[in-house]
Amino acid sequence: MSDDNSQDSFTETTSQGWLSRLGGALKGILIGLVLVPIAGWLLFWNEGRAVQTARSLTEGAGLVQTVQPDRVEPGNEGKLIHLIATPRIVTPPRDADLGITPPAGTLRLLRRVEMFQWREETESETRTKLGGGTETVTTYRYSRVWAEDRIDSSRFRQQDGHQNPQPRYPGRSFVAQGVTLGAFALAEPQVARLEADRALPAAGGDGDATRYIGADATSPRIGDLRITWRVAQPEAISVIGAQAGGGFAPFATRAGDRLLMIEPGRQTAAEMFRDAQEDNALFTWILRAAGVVVMLIGFALLMAPLKVLADVIPPLGALVGFGTGLVAMILTLVLAPTIIAVAWLFYRPLLAIGILAAGFAAAWGLTRLRRRPAAKAA
Repeated sequence: MSDDNSQDSFTETTSQGWLSRLGGALKGILIGLVLVPIAGWLLFWNEGRAVQTARSLTEGAGLVQTVQPDRVEPGNEGKLIHLIATPRIVTPPRDADLGITPPAGTLRLLRRVEMFQWREETESETRTKLGGGTETVTTYRYSRVWAEDRIDSSRFRQQDGHQNPQPRYPGRSFVAQGVTLGAFALAEPQVARLEADRALPAAGGDGDATRYIGADATSPRIGDLRITWRVAQPEAISVIGAQAGGGFAPFATRAGDRLLMIEPGRQTAAEMFRDAQEDNALFTWILRAAGVVVMLIGFALLMAPLKVLADVIPPLGALVGFGTGLVAMILTLVLAPTIIAVAWLFYRPLLAIGILAAGFAAAWGLTRLRRRPAAKAA
C-alpha cells in the first residue's frame, strides 16, 4: 500500500483467496435467486401499470370538459375539467435567508446551491492468479469540484484531509401563496409542480443572479458556496383535474389512476392527454429496460460460482466467464420477453391474441409461398 500525496491519490493492493471468492460467489447465488423473481415481477407489474395508465388517460380524455375560468359552476363539482388562465398572485415567493425577491409574476423560486468539495474516484485492476486467487490494485484519486449535492466524505477510503462540511445554505424551493386562475385557486403543492425553467436575472439586468459565499471566488476553498436561482414565470397555466370547491383535486378514474395535470402555457385538453400518453410510453420502456438489467445481473450471479471454480486455471476461468455471461444474456432475452408476453395476455388478452393470430397467419402464408415453387419444380 502506498500513498502519493503529491498527486493526492492513494493506491491499495488487496488479495483474495480462492475459497474466499467461492464463498462470496455462493452467497451471490442467494442474491440472484432474489433478483430474478423481482425482475420478473417488475416486468409483469409494469405492463399492468402501463395499461391502467393508458386506459385512465383515454377515459379522462373522453370525460373532460373545458370550462371558462371566470366562474366556478357548482354543477361541475367532482367532474373532470380543463381550463386555461393567467395566474394571479397574492404573495410572491421570496428567499428571505439571502434577501432575494424575484420579479413580479413569479410563481416558484428555486434556490440552487453548489458547494466546492472533495470527490473520490476509483480505478481498479484485478488479476487472477494460478490457483484461483485474485489480486486487485485500486487507485483512489481525490479532486476538488463544484457539486450541487453534498458528497458523503465518510465513505471515502482515505478520509483524512478530505472531509466535506455541511453546506451553510441548502437548496430550497419557494412558492407563491394565494395563486388564482380566474375564480379558481391553485394550492401551494400544485404550484410547486411547475418547473422553474428560467434563470433569475441579476438586479441590474446584466447576466444571471449569483451569490458567492467564501473568501475569494477566484480561489475557492472546500466549503465555499455558489448559489443561483431559477424561476417559474408562466404567462398562462393549463390544468386538468377534478373540480373541488373553488380549486382542483385528483380525479379518480374507473381504470384506477388519479388524474391531475398542471402545465405551463396554453395547452388544449387533447394536447395534454397526448403528452401524458407519450410520457407513459416512455416510462414503460424505461422500466422494461430496468427489469431486463436486473434479471441479467441475477442470472450472472447464479452462474458466478462456475467461473470461480474454473479460475484455478486463469485462462479456463476467462473462457468459462465468457460462456456464463453469454448464457445469462440468452436466458434474459428468452425469459424477459416471455414474461412481457404473458402480461399482455393477462392485461390485454384481445390485443395479444390478435397479434399471435397475425403472427401465425404470416408464418402459414410464408410456408405456403415456399411450397408453391417446390411443387412447380416437381
